[in-house]
Amino acid sequence: MSSEEPTDRLFAACLSGSAVDSPSASLVLAEWTDPGGDPQAPRFIAPLHVHHEDDEAWYVLAGELAVRVGECDHRLDAGGAVLVPRGLAHTYWNPTARPTRYLLVMTREIQSLIDDLHALDRPDESTIAAVFEDHASTYLGWP
Repeated sequence: MSSEEPTDRLFAACLSGSAVDSPSASLVLAEWTDPGGDPQAPRFIAPLHVHHEDDEAWYVLAGELAVRVGECDHRLDAGGAVLVPRGLAHTYWNPTARPTRYLLVMTREIQSLIDDLHALDRPDESTIAAVFEDHASTYLGWP
């Protein structure tokens, strides 16, 4: 770390709702929550997609999370984790009606992809696909 790099994003006394990152770091650590929903009709947090150059991981702090990697669904309780290597299709959701808290470990490129998706005024299939493509990823649609 250079002596000129700001440290305000390198540490978090409470990570909830924020991220630990640095312009010079290759990884970003963010804590996210999901309120839960109907377990019979999953509300996917992200569409099915592939990152061609970046790995991504989840660690469940409280509640449950389901992560689809390829054709396999992995249900994780608190303390569970999954790593999705680049090149594998994946999505995730909260499979319960209860809230969940989890850490998302991602590259700066994935964080930029997420930021750009959230900034879309009127997301439609073509604009979503274009944003994924701009970040070396492929949008495969909603399961």
